Amino acid sequence: MGKFVVKLRTNGDYQFDLKATNGQVILTSQGYKSKATCLNGIESVKKNCLVDARFERKTAKDGSPYFNLKATNGQVIGSSEMYSSVANMENGIASVVKNAPEAPIEDTTE
Repeated sequence: MGKFVVKLRTNGDYQFDLKATNGQVILTSQGYKSKATCLNGIESVKKNCLVDARFERKTAKDGSPYFNLKATNGQVIGSSEMYSSVANMENGIASVVKNAPEAPIEDTTE
């Protein structure tokens, strides 16, 4: 099972990564000013990942596919890495859908 890892950025903001069972990061959040808002972001991922329309499939300037997961208000909750193919990106989305809803939270800031 995957897990959410909460960490502190060098600028003092909180951030979370969703990691797959193999430890690979499949989604990274924006920076949050407080741990509480970071944890709310995790809850938002757990809910919104169940709606395929919330995944915004994008292409970087270099042609690499990636995705953003958006909340109901349109705000980006998390972004993926750059993938080598659309198929790999779709596998990344499937991994978020599979791992996020039941993923435990590991807090590395305590």
